[in-house]
Amino acid sequence: MPPPRPGTRWVTDFFSYETAKSVVVKSWVVGAVNRGVQLLILAYFVGWVFLHEKAYQVRDTVIESSVVTKVKGIGHYAGRVLDTADYVTPHQGTSVFVVVTKQILTENQAQGVCPESEAEYRCTADRDCRGKSPATGSGVLTGRCVPYNGTLRTCEIRGWCPPEVDTVDVPVMLEAENFTVFIKNSIRFPLFGFEKANLPPPGSGGELGRCRFHPERQPLCPILRLGDVARLAGQDFPTLAATGGVLGIKIGWVCDLDRAWERCLPRYSFTRLDGLARAPAPGYNFRHARYYRWQDGTERRTLTKAFGIRFDVLVYGNAGKFGIVPTLINTVAAFTSIGVGTVLCDIILLNFLKGAEHYKARKFEEVPEAGVPAPPASPTACPPGALGGCSRDKQSTDSGTFSLGL
Repeated sequence: MPPPRPGTRWVTDFFSYETAKSVVVKSWVVGAVNRGVQLLILAYFVGWVFLHEKAYQVRDTVIESSVVTKVKGIGHYAGRVLDTADYVTPHQGTSVFVVVTKQILTENQAQGVCPESEAEYRCTADRDCRGKSPATGSGVLTGRCVPYNGTLRTCEIRGWCPPEVDTVDVPVMLEAENFTVFIKNSIRFPLFGFEKANLPPPGSGGELGRCRFHPERQPLCPILRLGDVARLAGQDFPTLAATGGVLGIKIGWVCDLDRAWERCLPRYSFTRLDGLARAPAPGYNFRHARYYRWQDGTERRTLTKAFGIRFDVLVYGNAGKFGIVPTLINTVAAFTSIGVGTVLCDIILLNFLKGAEHYKARKFEEVPEAGVPAPPASPTACPPGALGGCSRDKQSTDSGTFSLGL
């Protein structure tokens, strides 16, 4: 058959067909690399993918959760005895609640005009009050400079008077360190219809009211001491109670549903969620007011600036169960990845070992479209510099497989 013309060679190359050719290379180095790579790939899939990551399972990462909390404890503050109705907000027992540990009270406030208490609004004349922002932290400026006390004058405001002074020192309710919080958490994985709670099953005989959470001795107890929560989050409770802060109580549900129902257990962990003391506005506080009518019929209020510890109960998790589809997918991926060893060995043979040209000649061969293929090279011929001086090539009579002795 005459060779194709140069103008039509690309057409011939496009319609060519390539098929794999099996060549057996007798080399300890290449064989060790091939088996070593295959062993590493197999160990990765068996040890990490299947056993550790459980890739044979169908996973449900959507967790439906409800949280109910209840705080207990009696404290003393400013000569009063306080219970949960006094220091816990909100009162509905939600997953986010605040335990108030310090309060600054401004009593008998009424609508009117009065001097501003903040230092930046000190003045000597009315003109000092007219170039400022019209709104302050306590009201609206009237533009007048009025006496604050016998020695100071400040800008006058219209709003709730007298204004709040939040720089005073007030005590901290340190008894809150021994308060307890009971957390009732129910979860559901909708894909599998699996439901469970963090409480012991009815009739288990456990005395729920007497247990206290401990990460080693009682890791499943749903009653937690507030001081322990702060300590496990790496915080000092007296400091936290004085400035306020936000702590996270995390409940993790990572369940293997191929095992028994009782083996799906929650794991508790703790962290601080807000910025630490280096933040521009450290701590946590908020204001609220109680309104009432005075004897003369005017509306008055008691303003409270409350410092406290906010607790956020965060629930996360996922569940897995055996599935035939992910098992087949990852099994096929494992066997396919074993072929990486062949690719690596080809790179070594074609580029780095002595006798690479001899291997290329046996691996890549062109066969004409018709007629008898070109006669193979002499079975005893070896190119100069081949491994072992001269190789002994053998060809089987049934499959066309070559065996190269390198």
